[in-house]
Amino acid sequence: MANTFELRKPEPLLIVISGPSGVGKDSVVQRMIERGFPFHFVVTATTREKRPAEVHGKDYWFLSKDEFAHMIEENELIEYAIVYGDYKGIPKAQVREALASGKDVIMRLDVQGAESVRKLAAQALLIFITCESEEELERRLRERKTETADSLSLRIATARKELQRLDAFDYVIVNQDFHLDDTVDKVRAIISAEHLRVHHRKVTL
Repeated sequence: MANTFELRKPEPLLIVISGPSGVGKDSVVQRMIERGFPFHFVVTATTREKRPAEVHGKDYWFLSKDEFAHMIEENELIEYAIVYGDYKGIPKAQVREALASGKDVIMRLDVQGAESVRKLAAQALLIFITCESEEELERRLRERKTETADSLSLRIATARKELQRLDAFDYVIVNQDFHLDDTVDKVRAIISAEHLRVHHRKVTL
């Protein structure tokens, strides 16, 4: 007879935290790190300029376009895309090593990136973070003051389109202003429930 304990050992999850620009994806992941959640956070590579509070290698790998092109040529990325004029991509080795260690792996991606990961790894767990309304999303984007007027208009238009992609995801969480810990608690509950499934998600890359 098979050992029941062996049967219940959970497979590591590949978790994608996604949603439109401005909904608070970065804040959600950062709070999860602060609260000591046991997972490996995948740092995305990007060619965009570093914002004042961001740290190279922690928030993103900030690369030149030549460096990013080399990673593409060497097939070192799980997925990559042009987002608002800059490249973003997920380093392949980092994800494989983390999954092999038995740790859950979390990626913070835009909606396009999340859908690309689902095509490569059908058993990935996709969580869509959103806010209460389109008006609220537009307000948050304007208050960030990190873009030019043209760039802001593009982000708002893109975010509206991304809100229509909800069906591609497994779960949706409304990240209300001043309720970040509630959002993080919901993410944790989803992850805990997934580990208790009779038929575990098994991710292969």
